[in-house]
Order: sequence, then C-alpha cells, then structure tokens
Amino acid sequence: MRREFIVVAPQLPVAGDTWHRYASDLLDVLAEVGAKESVDATRRYLTGFSFGGNGVFDLGLLQQDVWTALWAVDPTRVPRQPPRQPVWISAGAVARSQRNEFVRVLALRPQGERVWADEGEDHVGSARLAYGEERIYRWLLSFRS
Repeated sequence: MRREFIVVAPQLPVAGDTWHRYASDLLDVLAEVGAKESVDATRRYLTGFSFGGNGVFDLGLLQQDVWTALWAVDPTRVPRQPPRQPVWISAGAVARSQRNEFVRVLALRPQGERVWADEGEDHVGSARLAYGEERIYRWLLSFRS
C-alpha cells in the first residue's frame, strides 16, 4: 500500500512551530517533484509529526485547494479552526492531553471523515506506530479532490 506514495519530507531550517512561514516554499517543492515524477494532483496528502503536525493544520488552512486530506501525528496544539479537508489525527502523549479540545474544534469521531486514533504511545512512539500503519494509508487513498 505505501508503495503507492511519493514521500517528500522537507525540513524547517530551524526547529519550531513555523511551517506557515514556508507555505510558498512547500509549493515550490511540490512543483519540482511534479516536474520529475508522475504525480496524481487529485491525491496530495499532507502529514507531519509534532510541530510538523501543527504545520499540517496551518498549511491545510492556507492551501485548501492543494491538499486532499490531512494527517497530523501527535501535534502539539489544536488548530484555530477546522480545515475543510478530511483529517486523521494519530495521537500520542502530547495530543492526548488536549483530546477534548481537538475533538471539539475538529468535530472528530473514530473512523469518520475526521478521525481520532490513540494507540496509547508516547510522543515518538506515536510517530513510529502511525507511519507503519497500513489502515491510515488506505484511508488517505480513499480521498480524491
């Protein structure tokens, strides 16, 4: 299942909760990859871990027409508003502590369009488990824009 994906993993120049500052840079990376690879523009999924999970929400809101579905892995804060795209949150120790607020703001429900999944892992363990989980990749592929 995961073989059906092209994974692009840009990194911030300095660690922090600043992905919104690099929105246009991310579009440049997408254009560069799209020029070299056969990319299905109706299936662009954005994922990130920790501060990158926050970036999933920030960029999802800023670039609503770019991303088909969003997958935040143990984000450190609740977004200010829900994105229009389907959302999956893989929770760990950080997001778990804010569960009620995530559920409220994002109208989350298990296995629905906006999904909350908590496997009881710590912060790093949530990423290790999430990115190895086939069901999430199947969930992503179920959406096209």
